[in-house]
Amino acid sequence: MALPPDLHVHTEWSWDAPRGSMEQSCERALELGLPALAFTEHADWAIVHEGQHSVDLDGYFDSIERCRAKFSGLRILTGVELGEPHWFPEETAAVLAAGPLDQVLGSIHCIRLDGGMLDASQFRKKEGIDFPAAVREYFRELLAMVDSGQAFETLAHLDYPKRYWLDGVAPYEEKDYEAEIRAILSAAARTGRVLEVNTTRGHTLCPDLTVVRWWRELGGQAVQYGSDAHQPDKVGEGFRIATQMVESAGFKPARDPVSLWRR
Repeated sequence: MALPPDLHVHTEWSWDAPRGSMEQSCERALELGLPALAFTEHADWAIVHEGQHSVDLDGYFDSIERCRAKFSGLRILTGVELGEPHWFPEETAAVLAAGPLDQVLGSIHCIRLDGGMLDASQFRKKEGIDFPAAVREYFRELLAMVDSGQAFETLAHLDYPKRYWLDGVAPYEEKDYEAEIRAILSAAARTGRVLEVNTTRGHTLCPDLTVVRWWRELGGQAVQYGSDAHQPDKVGEGFRIATQMVESAGFKPARDPVSLWRR
């Protein structure tokens, strides 16, 4: 089976991708035989990391045009990953108005905690944190984003905290958060969203089979794939096992290799 497009890729235009390269990511996609790439750079305003900033869209669009001219055999899509867009509606609207975007991902990275904001990647470093409670707060925030009416099509890395699970606590189990996840999936299906299967650069499926089955059961219509690559050699990582998993959950590829997988 041919690989699907990688619709969640970061390059040098994302603040957290110092090893990113749009041109080299295109080269890697052609090596793998991917039909398309979407460069979904970070638009983040919840400043929780040193050096964090939103994408420079003027420079980004110039780079897109150069790559489209150079790599005519690859479909190159524009995109953005909106971080907590419901917290920053004015900034979000400005990004969406700046130019044509083929892929708009909505994601939660942060929660509000103790009067500040904390990225889920830092939960395990926060002294005294109630880890399961923080994960439930993450899911509450994700539901709020889905229900907010913000203009994103795809729900990215639904169970993002799973990547950064705390050593010494019980392993992550979907059933422990089933009520929260089902509420998110129901809202996403009701509002016509697409569920992303994020392969986390080849080492974690976010979400895994159980959640993709719930998605279909609750009326979800479509799935897409994203490596979340932050450097070229991670483009398309984990896609073979991800596609097998999604197909086993009842979603099928379209005749057009760039199209979404549907039920």
